[in-house]
Amino acid sequence: MTCIDRRDLGLLLLRLSTGGVLAAHGAQKLFGWFGGGGIEGTGAAMEAMGYSPGKTSARAAGLAEAGGGTLLALGLATPAAGAAAAGAMAGAAAVHVPNGFFAMNGGYEYTASLGLAAAGLAVTGPGRLSLDHLLGHAVNRGWMVPIALGTTAAVTAVVVGTRNNRVRKAREGEQETLFDE
Repeated sequence: MTCIDRRDLGLLLLRLSTGGVLAAHGAQKLFGWFGGGGIEGTGAAMEAMGYSPGKTSARAAGLAEAGGGTLLALGLATPAAGAAAAGAMAGAAAVHVPNGFFAMNGGYEYTASLGLAAAGLAVTGPGRLSLDHLLGHAVNRGWMVPIALGTTAAVTAVVVGTRNNRVRKAREGEQETLFDE
């Protein structure tokens, strides 16, 4: 047994902070905790954002965030947990892209940061202060990383692409103001 080094402590801090924030976001969607809308409210919001069906989208996003975040914080099944959370954040970022990068303008800065941190943890691994390490990395093998990230990327591309097409078609029917008064 080697001693814990600062890399392990850094990964623990990154996992706890990123995973904790993601788990709280997911709990807002799934249970209405922390001022969230629960499945009903989040489902209606998801529909309005172009994700349909709304309740199914709310459950999927909530599970990816709460489940992925909790597993990241624990350092368990890190490739799958990080990929799931990153996919959920890519879906959230798609909604914010029209507002530019910075969060103060409603941009995707925050969602991109969470998603990239989760993906980075999926690639790097959880460190020695984790359940994955304690369990001999049974669900944290190197070959799992490209499979988890690749599968999530493919599913996310389909979901976000479908959402973007739905939003684009809805906007095609809108009439822009032709003349200023």
